[in-house]
Amino acid sequence: MIMTEQEILDALAKVIEPDLKKDIVELNLVSNIVIEESTVTLDVNVSNPAMHSKKRMEEACCFAIERVFGSEVEVECNVGVIEASGEDARLRKVLPGVKNIVAVASGKGGVGKSTVASNLAVGLAAKGFSVGLIDADIYGPSVPTMFDLVNEKPVVTEQQGKQYIEPLENHGVKVLSIGFFADMSQPIVWRGPMATKALNQMFNDTWWGDLDYMVLDLPPGTGDVHLSIVQALPLTGAVIVSTPQEVALADARKGVAMFQLDSVKVPVLGLIENMAWFTPEELPENKYYIFGKDGAKQLAEQLEIPLLGQIPLVQSIREAGDVGRPAALQEGTPVAECMNEIIGNFVEQVEARNDSMPPTQPVQMTTS
Repeated sequence: MIMTEQEILDALAKVIEPDLKKDIVELNLVSNIVIEESTVTLDVNVSNPAMHSKKRMEEACCFAIERVFGSEVEVECNVGVIEASGEDARLRKVLPGVKNIVAVASGKGGVGKSTVASNLAVGLAAKGFSVGLIDADIYGPSVPTMFDLVNEKPVVTEQQGKQYIEPLENHGVKVLSIGFFADMSQPIVWRGPMATKALNQMFNDTWWGDLDYMVLDLPPGTGDVHLSIVQALPLTGAVIVSTPQEVALADARKGVAMFQLDSVKVPVLGLIENMAWFTPEELPENKYYIFGKDGAKQLAEQLEIPLLGQIPLVQSIREAGDVGRPAALQEGTPVAECMNEIIGNFVEQVEARNDSMPPTQPVQMTTS
């Protein structure tokens, strides 16, 4: 019987790595294929080091090859374990198909973090990127409103023999929020472990597919949710949102410091200054610095991190968010141009970060 290496790979493409949810050929987990008459020897890696997991993979590979070439073929399958290098997004157990995971954070509430996260997501989608948005602000979810999805509920989809939550979609962005599962008029009163469990479901039990960017809208401050996220996810980087006001800048500084801790080491991609100035509709050339001038710009210079842009305090931004159509979609307007510049700077910083730095590793918690 004549067999080729490509024919063996084609047969093995039917075998799915159970944790990573993709076929083992696509994941580049098959190597060292040797064909000698009717005997095939190969190496395969799996993510789960347990003996039963290795045995199931061995059986699956043998079955896949014998199914194509017949039972007279003898298959020797050596199963190893994937090294946890974190260098390939496809080899992650959490959000395996997402190339870049970016957290949008703020030191304090009320600075427009969710507005920025929503506009960033729709702006990236408008540029042709595949984008997801997770509303990780467990206690104050606002993304359902900003995407006009308040009364919508996710459904369950079956993928590769397992049931997953299917995210909702609007403006080209896949969206999931705890607000879809709770009454938006009622407060969410949860302790830390409950919030962490809800987040893990949005990460692990949702079918996100392949995405260029996953944007995480974090709660304000530096608390349990932030710690859970840096433990669970290898973040590409973080974006900090602040107003120019001194009290907001003090908290923004703490937010930057949290991501830069030696135990966390998440790159800060840049600062965004929101409500940088007020421009009345009837006087579009005028700027009134209600909350102070260039506060976040100066902070970015002090901390030696990029300023991704400044967003004015404009009524249309608030109105756009309230009706579920983020301002970045308003083509030809000054606000859309401002958002477009920020998104361009953001993409540039992500690409520079990926070119110059290794992937971020999830925080490993130790006990003493």
